[in-house]
Amino acid sequence: MALSTKDRQMVELKDTILQLNNTIQALHQDVAEANRREQEHIERERILQEQIDYLTKKLFGKKSEKRNDDWPGQMDLFNEAEATQQKPTPEEAELITVEQHTRKKKGTLKDRFKGIPVKKEYLDLPEEEKICSVCGTTLERIGEEYVRTELHYIPAQIAVIEYYSINYGCPQCKVGEEIPHIVKGKDSHPHMIHGMASSSTLAWIMYQKYRNSMPLYRLEQEFMRMGAPIGRNTLAHWIINNAKEFFTPMCDFFRRKLINGRYAMADETPVQVLKEPERRPETKSFMWVFRSGEYEPENIVLFHYSETRAGETAREYLEGFQGYLMTDGYSGYNKLKNCIRTSCWAHVRRYLVDAIPKGKENDHTVPAVQGLIYIQKLFDLEAKIHAKSTSYDVIKEERLKKEMPILEAFWEWLDKQTSVKGSRMEKALIYIRNRKPFLENYLQDGGCSFSNNTSERSCKAFVTGRKNWLFADTPKGADASALVYSIVETARANNVDVYYYLQYLLDMAPSAKMSDDELEKLAPWQPDVKAEIQGRYEAHQKAIFDAM
Repeated sequence: MALSTKDRQMVELKDTILQLNNTIQALHQDVAEANRREQEHIERERILQEQIDYLTKKLFGKKSEKRNDDWPGQMDLFNEAEATQQKPTPEEAELITVEQHTRKKKGTLKDRFKGIPVKKEYLDLPEEEKICSVCGTTLERIGEEYVRTELHYIPAQIAVIEYYSINYGCPQCKVGEEIPHIVKGKDSHPHMIHGMASSSTLAWIMYQKYRNSMPLYRLEQEFMRMGAPIGRNTLAHWIINNAKEFFTPMCDFFRRKLINGRYAMADETPVQVLKEPERRPETKSFMWVFRSGEYEPENIVLFHYSETRAGETAREYLEGFQGYLMTDGYSGYNKLKNCIRTSCWAHVRRYLVDAIPKGKENDHTVPAVQGLIYIQKLFDLEAKIHAKSTSYDVIKEERLKKEMPILEAFWEWLDKQTSVKGSRMEKALIYIRNRKPFLENYLQDGGCSFSNNTSERSCKAFVTGRKNWLFADTPKGADASALVYSIVETARANNVDVYYYLQYLLDMAPSAKMSDDELEKLAPWQPDVKAEIQGRYEAHQKAIFDAM
């Protein structure tokens, strides 16, 4: 049966409505997809802007991570006991007496230049002016008056010393004898240094390169200025051969002491070595730093060159260590199984600082700022605890009492945090959560460090030198640099003059045949060694004074 005109129109309208509904649904899907893409672009733009702000801050902003926050509310709970002690009752306030404040005494020139020889120069009159202009009588000296102080620089000098032995022969024995009896003058201190340099010259070369970060080509120029044409290749051979001969026994001894100790710290930084076998010159190698605990009385700082950053390097170098090892978040240290890992809270703070958006440093609604305040409170407590206590047992007790509540609150805060994928806050949260098993281990022993800043400061000496000399030419040069840096930084850590300690070791010529007891006597923390170094310094100052 044929449909009527009205029925056909109705069918057509229904088809049109169905098509329109399908179109509307498709448009809704397109709009939703467009909104999703727009949101992704907004998030991507925000992450990129965050990256730009981060790189700009790294390049131009301040480097300090320290903050001085006064955040009323939850964090005040941890100061309740201290705040109560700081607010006396009205009755107590009447009995409080304020101690007299004394201004710090201003240092004098004498205090500032203590230890430097002082020579008096007198400003005298010419002989013709020592006659009274009134009566013509010869003037007499009645005293002296201070005029000024000048700091004089005496340039370094270089000299060549030729040694000759004086020979003696018996006048009786030479008569009628085929072989006369001859006695030659002997050297009381045989020259064992490789090359023609003396211990003072070699110590100065090492001091300039590894303490003052001066590259060898500039030392070559300095020698040329003083009239001694010594090439940088010769200087390099002097360093390599003598470091291997005399510093290897000391560094091996320091390593044995470190492994047998209770606390250790480690860090690593890249170094470029041009002529490594079967490797391109652009390939990165690494200089590792291993040092004793931050609070140990005998400080050991050791550098170790390796072609890779593989964790096997740390495992092999610290083979046998069973104490507490403080490191950053690098997973390579997981290779060490027989020690207790402690992780660095300064790195946690660094990640949160980097996650704070530009201009939001004081906005307490920003999650990164909230986490940072917890950590800064821990750093403040660490400073106060160590300022009052020196015993490891007392430090452990104080940490458990005062820092544990903050740690518990921090972990509770951490569990509630979410972040945008790819953002710096996400990286910070992942970093902290992955290191959580190691971050609380410092509470187990009062001798453990709270951060790895001490080993980073030791590593900075190498990084500063690398900025100037850029690379090592050969693996032998890199090994020699590790040896000399170890001696230099160990001397610095024990408050010993670096130059005179280098000279002292070169004079004493440590060898692999020496026992640990003999090598111990050459360590920079020994009172006799410190006295010897101080004596050498004073003798040098006196020689300068006598030559003035």
